[in-house]
Amino acid sequence: MKLLRYGPIGQEKPGLVDTQGQLRDLSGHIGDIGGATLAPDVLQLLAALDTNDLPLVSQPQRYGAPVAQVGKIVCVGLNYADHAAETGAPIPVEPILFLKPSSSIGGAYDDVVIPRGSVKTDWEVELGVVIGTKASYVSEEDALDYVAGYTVINDVSEREYQLERGGQWDKGKGCDTFSPIGPWMVTRDEVANPQDLKLWLEVNGKRFQDGSTRTMIFPVAKLVSYISEFMSLLPGDIISTGTPPGVGLGQKPPVYLRPGDRMHLGIEGLGEQHQSTRAWGTS
Repeated sequence: MKLLRYGPIGQEKPGLVDTQGQLRDLSGHIGDIGGATLAPDVLQLLAALDTNDLPLVSQPQRYGAPVAQVGKIVCVGLNYADHAAETGAPIPVEPILFLKPSSSIGGAYDDVVIPRGSVKTDWEVELGVVIGTKASYVSEEDALDYVAGYTVINDVSEREYQLERGGQWDKGKGCDTFSPIGPWMVTRDEVANPQDLKLWLEVNGKRFQDGSTRTMIFPVAKLVSYISEFMSLLPGDIISTGTPPGVGLGQKPPVYLRPGDRMHLGIEGLGEQHQSTRAWGTS
């Protein structure tokens, strides 16, 4: 299933995309998509619904993030060897983890706001892993059983804040609008192998990133297991699994986002995103 949330900010309704690509309303069956509704038994009940019986929705004005009330976004840094090389960083021996706040979350087509004074706002297409069952000290062999589904994330980053302002990476990762998610979550049963997905990103029509999850240093199952050693992963939490090469920081000379730029990105089978950038304080 492709599960999504549509409607104005703060008023999103749950929905799904049927086999004909039409949007169907799920609000008669669940209140929202997130937390307990991501449990395997609930997803099975939703999958058993006759989509022809669900109300048809005309094209909405907005898609929100496909998961509501995300507790935390756990991000993995430098998880592609070629991306580590372009940034001049060594290949990690263990996964590098940092957190993004829920206040950074936006919809797949919402504007990305360049922070006040920013000169190094950057892009990163990433595979997002949505947790459906509480995971604590889970084995790598069982790790994917705790996954509800997969989605597209743009891990927008301000490199000056991240690398030149002292402390940890979170300063450059957590700005408002810096986590566009969606347009939908594809349930785990429809993704045969999360380690064989193409992902790409373009800025103003030029392709900068063109990679595959095959080249991850630490695959999804390893990440779920590893992270669960340090914190419980709860239903609705999201893991952002790292980005392939081609970020703005890695260009020679570096290229960064400016107001009015247009990003277009996607992952094979998981959908595409479009975002325009605008300056802080403008609408």
